[in-house]
Amino acid sequence: MAAIEVNSLSKTYKVHKKEEGLRGSVKALFKREYNDVEAVKGVDFNIGQGELVGFIGPNGAGKTTTLKMLSGLLVPTSGTAKVLGYTPHERDEEYLKQISLVMGQKNQLFWDLPAIETFSLNKDIYEVDEKSYREVLNNLTEMLDVGDILHQQVRKLSLGQRMKCELIASLVHTPKILFLDEPTIGLDVVVQKNLRKFIKDYNQKYNATIILTSHYMDDVKELCERVIIIDEGKLGYDGRLDELVRSYAQNKIITFVFDKEVDKADLTQYGKVTDFQQLKATIEVPRDQIKDVASRMLQELPVDDLDIAEIPIEEIIRQVFNHE
Repeated sequence: MAAIEVNSLSKTYKVHKKEEGLRGSVKALFKREYNDVEAVKGVDFNIGQGELVGFIGPNGAGKTTTLKMLSGLLVPTSGTAKVLGYTPHERDEEYLKQISLVMGQKNQLFWDLPAIETFSLNKDIYEVDEKSYREVLNNLTEMLDVGDILHQQVRKLSLGQRMKCELIASLVHTPKILFLDEPTIGLDVVVQKNLRKFIKDYNQKYNATIILTSHYMDDVKELCERVIIIDEGKLGYDGRLDELVRSYAQNKIITFVFDKEVDKADLTQYGKVTDFQQLKATIEVPRDQIKDVASRMLQELPVDDLDIAEIPIEEIIRQVFNHE
């Protein structure tokens, strides 16, 4: 049985519509008009136990709304969702003990207290026994290297340190399902890298099912073999990340460094020139021609060095969003 089963899941909001100015405000007091906004439109997918899946899309695509329905914070307008066999919006106590929702822009730590106080409170809320709590806390503290800050006031911690403590607070009950909504937002690249390693290690150590949303494509590339792309509330793609790259990236990129100047016009015969300097150039070439083109250029041009790479994942995702 899949850990998460979603069938024709939809969510529609009624949004108040008001005319401009004082006249519009007075009119709204007596007659309010509403527009229906479909945030999620008939989404279907299944996720197995232990999978780490990237859930990506542009702002307003419906990602956070979907996670809130799966965690039980929102009731679907139509369709069904089952997580570990439970219906999320019924808020069954046993269900809530097995999930966690971490939102990078929200916090649960008490600002004026040490983080350890929140951990202890969550231990009691989730009815975790003392032995299991200490064992899990020690593991998480070691994995995130935060042992020296647990007793400091949260207000005195850096953003990266607070985010690490937020994760620990959400994981003291070792949830089987973890919803991560932009967990690395606003963090510097070093902290992002450390958190990505922690998420991967946690997934493997506890066999947790994780859905990750992020605008940082490095998060997705390093953590997720499978991605679900949602745009305007609809499912755009569900499959392996490497297959997405092969399907949408028909070209590869060759970057050349020359030991003497070349003419840009001489390069157009090999492919599409996307960047050109006198001693360096970048060319897009169909992936099935890449070997032949690279070989020809090595023989015919003063090449000092070259690098062959895939189209950036950001560009591939943009193509999916734009339905290209």
